[in-house]
Amino acid sequence: MSRTRIGIMGGTFDPIHYGHLVIAEAAWYTFSLDKVIFIPAGSPPHKRNSHSTAAPARAEMVALAIASNQHFDLSLIEVERSGFSYSVDTVAAIAQEYHNEADIYFITGADAVLDIGTWRQPERLLSMCRFVAATRPGFDLAKLEKLPAPWRNKIDVMEIPGLDISSTDIRFRVQEERPIKYLLPEAVEEYIYKYRLYRQ
Repeated sequence: MSRTRIGIMGGTFDPIHYGHLVIAEAAWYTFSLDKVIFIPAGSPPHKRNSHSTAAPARAEMVALAIASNQHFDLSLIEVERSGFSYSVDTVAAIAQEYHNEADIYFITGADAVLDIGTWRQPERLLSMCRFVAATRPGFDLAKLEKLPAPWRNKIDVMEIPGLDISSTDIRFRVQEERPIKYLLPEAVEEYIYKYRLYRQ
């Protein structure tokens, strides 16, 4: 009997957009995942000085964005956790949820993977999952050679089409009353306008 293969895609998702969804879909297909779980950050330690939209609103936008995809799922594990959220704790919790019988793929950008040495308990984290490093065509893969060999063996590089979409740009566009259509799902666009997010 084959093991369940679970993808984890964390992020602030402020807001979620098509770039996130394209990466998740590519990972689901490329690695034959049973599902991809989107995990909106609660209090990410690397953004402790930023002013993110309230976590419940960001989670609701994720729910709207993935509603039509049967192999996408939403977890509120970090939203409901008190204090700062660390990836190592989240992966451990997901592994326990599947009784340590699932293969876990942690989906993130290649640039983030390069900084994994600064994450909490990187050795433990890499022992519990594989990393999917999403990169655009032309990314210098030689940069990954700087990582220790045992770490590189736990990283799979996945090339995706370049989609020049960012949550930061979407927030600025709303603030400046410029269009955001076709950058993110229509339901998320409607949510942003309905609750007047990113107006200041």
